Amino acid sequence: MSSGPGGERVLEDTARAGQPESGFRDNQQWVGQGTAFMGDVYGDAHFHAAAATEEVVKPRLREGPYPADEVSGKLSGFVEPPSHATCRKALDRRILLLGAEDGTGAGTAAFALLAERHGTAGITGLDPMEDPARWRPKDARGYLLLGLSQDAADSLGGVVLRGLAELLRQAGAHLVVTVGREVGLPAETCAWQVVHVPPPPYDVAVNRLRTMAGAGELTGEQLSTALGHLASREFADHLRAHPLPGDSVELAEELREVAASGEPAVTVLERLRLGSDSAARAALDKARHSADAVSLIAAVALLHRRDRTVIERFAAELRPLLHERAGVGTAADQPERPDVLGPPLEDRLTAVGAELLPPESGTARRYRYPVRPVAFSGRHRPGTLLRRLWLEYEGMPELLWRALEALPAQPGVDMAAGRAIGRVLRHATGPNALRQLAPFAASDRRWQRRLVAFALGEVAQHTGLRSAVQEQLRQWSRSRSVDIRCTVAETCAGSYGLARPTTALGLLDAVLDGPEGDAERNLRTAVSFALRVLLSEEPNHVRVLGKVGEWLASEHGTLRQALAVDVIGEMVRATPPRPGGSGPGRVSLADVLGDHPQQAVPLVALALDTPAIHEVVAGGLIAIEQDPRMRCRAAFTPFLAALSGAARGRRGFTRFMLRRHRSRAAAPSERTAS
Repeated sequence: MSSGPGGERVLEDTARAGQPESGFRDNQQWVGQGTAFMGDVYGDAHFHAAAATEEVVKPRLREGPYPADEVSGKLSGFVEPPSHATCRKALDRRILLLGAEDGTGAGTAAFALLAERHGTAGITGLDPMEDPARWRPKDARGYLLLGLSQDAADSLGGVVLRGLAELLRQAGAHLVVTVGREVGLPAETCAWQVVHVPPPPYDVAVNRLRTMAGAGELTGEQLSTALGHLASREFADHLRAHPLPGDSVELAEELREVAASGEPAVTVLERLRLGSDSAARAALDKARHSADAVSLIAAVALLHRRDRTVIERFAAELRPLLHERAGVGTAADQPERPDVLGPPLEDRLTAVGAELLPPESGTARRYRYPVRPVAFSGRHRPGTLLRRLWLEYEGMPELLWRALEALPAQPGVDMAAGRAIGRVLRHATGPNALRQLAPFAASDRRWQRRLVAFALGEVAQHTGLRSAVQEQLRQWSRSRSVDIRCTVAETCAGSYGLARPTTALGLLDAVLDGPEGDAERNLRTAVSFALRVLLSEEPNHVRVLGKVGEWLASEHGTLRQALAVDVIGEMVRATPPRPGGSGPGRVSLADVLGDHPQQAVPLVALALDTPAIHEVVAGGLIAIEQDPRMRCRAAFTPFLAALSGAARGRRGFTRFMLRRHRSRAAAPSERTAS
């Protein structure tokens, strides 16, 4: 367990049967399953229990408000494309249809255009399935629709766009829609169309290097060295052959590493070459007659930068499966003097183009023990190798799944393998692309369900696949299997949920409708974790508080009410950040009262009427009133007045007021006694 910005306390179930229920009373906590961490953690929390990684990957694309820091990060090193001036002029009409090919930087240009009008905190993403003809703006913000479907494009016309532009003008808003080259637009939309022209690749690379230097990632001397390499003929030839903005950014990042390490500049181009599809094919062709080489390539590609023991174990599980597939007997043709040791791991890694990295302390990797990561040279090499193995060779996905299934619990495997598989599945075709995740989704091992969650989070970042992921999750949310419904909740507790909070809350509600089973505790843990993740971002608070209020009003003894009680109890026990702390803690009751009084008043009134949570909430309100800092944070006096108006005469509120009166009356005598 470690801390850094944006952390939270974690309570996790790990399915050890026969233990008492978890609970909290008299400032003591006991846990029937798993491990409990009490106290505020300031920063990123990475907890590996039963090898399940409770780390949240931030989404790249969102449906809803984008945090200002994310937009600023996207625009770091931005270079205006040649078409930018024309886009500005077109956006004066409130709507811009920006035509572009994938990878040309149109999305970044769209963010820049909207940030000019509404600031980095004023951009809202729209659902790619949204039909602009039926959509209506709500606020004076910049709205971004990345990827227009053909059906939506067919519904657009001059009359529709003029009407929508008027609605945007009245709201003080603007709309940018990116349109792929394969999507045809009606002729009468020409006045709103602009074709995106990507910026010169050399300018993108130079600007990115200067941005790195400004951020302190390069010294002045290192910047000069990197710019000198960039101006050479070899690098100019590379940029001509790879003109997309992403290629230029990647080149700049490689130059930064070379300039900082003092390596020869030629290693940059070699690393980039190793990440190409042709290099991956050549490596696999070279290894095709060696089960040891293929298993090691697959292990490093799938579990990139994991510890050497994890790599070795996966390769050992995969190797006999490859022999079985090829019909080779493992004991056949043994030499008279067999090499019982075999080659050392470092030599085997070198043979497939991988290497052992320097040891890292347990603190650096958030484990209790030191690790020795294994990696390929070239940032894209793991992805291209795994993609070719997975998609080009018959039967390989099944073998890789079988090897993963045979792995014991290993910290970080779920995240590394899940994200790698998700990136591969973005290139997969056919109806089985997502169905192959089903066996792990139905697993009773949490790390396997988390693997599926990470994979679906990656797939959903592709605009053309979001609807497929959403439909798969919708089907799973109605499954009779509690484990599959747990997987849906785990997926909502990550980039998918943060990108689509409204959809995620609907899925969390749906998973609670299915039949209960032996894994009900796991479902409760997964849904609670998802709610905590959603509450980690302020724009989601109103939605989540509304859903918690609905669940709290459910019939007594239901799982919905129990989950609402859990969430409210965590809010009461959470404390505001320390003065000068490095980041926020969990959302506290004081935060809710101060920031969302309209939602807090009915929620607290209902909680005071709920026996399972009355004492905790009443005590929390008294603690807030007695602490000057929390009282100010919660704007407690106007909140109490509003609560009195809304809950007067209700039994729970009357009990609270009597307890408050006794507490205030006892306070002077207690101070005298002390």
